[in-house]
Amino acid sequence: MKTITMKLIALIAIISIVSISCNNDDDNAPEKTKTITAIAKASPDLSSLVAALEKADLATTLNSSGSFTVFAPTNTAFNAFLTANGYADLNAVPTAALKELLLNHVLNIKVKSSEITTGYVKTLAKGGASTSNTISMYLEKGTGVDINGGKTNGGATVTMADIEASNGIIHVVDGVIGLPTIVNHAMANKNFTTLVAALTYNPSSGFATTLSGTANSPFTVFAPTNAAFASFLTETGFSGLPAIPANVLETTLKYHVVTGANVQSAALTNGQTVSTFAGQNFTVNLTGGAKITDASNRVSNIIAIDVQCSNGIIHVIDKVLLPKF
Repeated sequence: MKTITMKLIALIAIISIVSISCNNDDDNAPEKTKTITAIAKASPDLSSLVAALEKADLATTLNSSGSFTVFAPTNTAFNAFLTANGYADLNAVPTAALKELLLNHVLNIKVKSSEITTGYVKTLAKGGASTSNTISMYLEKGTGVDINGGKTNGGATVTMADIEASNGIIHVVDGVIGLPTIVNHAMANKNFTTLVAALTYNPSSGFATTLSGTANSPFTVFAPTNAAFASFLTETGFSGLPAIPANVLETTLKYHVVTGANVQSAALTNGQTVSTFAGQNFTVNLTGGAKITDASNRVSNIIAIDVQCSNGIIHVIDKVLLPKF
């Protein structure tokens, strides 16, 4: 009987130790068992982000179950944003605008830094160009990760990656990521350096300013790559952008733009005639892949689609379109 009693006492002691150990584990739960909102609230350097999330009624969203990636701006980043935009504080930022701005920092999928590749992803934000197609974000993976071309282009750079949460992951960034315009997205992608040079070559045309704004928007831009421009120069015999007459360059650029319409790829139809900003048309063909036949009867392939910007949408093409002169 004494032996049985001693065994019971020992068993009770073991159970008590295990119970105490479990309670201590709960009190010291690792970050990955906390939500994104909880982790942000526990970080002094993300207090402005928390205040912004609460003002925009998004703190609850990032406290719920899900699988999110949040690019989290620091307090310094928020202060720079407020100063640059003339806001006295977060309360001065219109709530609706703040909400879309914050959603532009969120992906509806968990992406670790090791899984990031150079290219486009979709945020949860909506700009003024589309009520359904959410804003695209351009991630460039090098020694680090740049977002939308970095701070100088309204984007940011990841400064601390892979903070695990129960409902996703946080990457801390050094800037508040603005809703990118057509020009912002063109500048962010190194495949468009010649296009950007062309857009800005003749400042008096105001073309780059137009595609950065909302007048005549939304825009649909069929954007030639660097390789497309190189082929164009070879084909036309021009030695470079400076050799192209200003009126020819401007008309050619306008021939790649549709004004007043955010035309997603799903809206393109076979044989469709498209009216452009240059006052000339081209034809869309979908047989054997999406293509464009220009006024010079040349064919360009659409090689990437639906890069959504705040003031329009970009489709990438592999040949410069030629209007008639």
